[in-house]
Amino acid sequence: MKTKHVQYQTVGTCSKLIDVTADEHDVIQQVFFAGGCHGNLQGISQLVRGQHIDDVIKRLDGVRCGTKRTSCPDQLCRALEQLKKAPLADDTRSYMA
Repeated sequence: MKTKHVQYQTVGTCSKLIDVTADEHDVIQQVFFAGGCHGNLQGISQLVRGQHIDDVIKRLDGVRCGTKRTSCPDQLCRALEQLKKAPLADDTRSYMA
């Protein structure tokens, strides 16, 4: 299977980095957040795995955290926008189910 991968440096959130991988059909395979609210971000990661990038962006784009102009879900959308443009590569990693 071919995959694409990005590590996105977040802006304006408690999480500092989002590591995300999708397959050749733009279906999200895995998401890892560095920093932030661990339980909530684990939940988001599980909910978006197996979803198409565009569907996740439609649902989460513009979500805010309190009075901030962004949030971890909104920053995930920025990462996914970059991921859509990333080159495909042969996948050598195995994913946990």
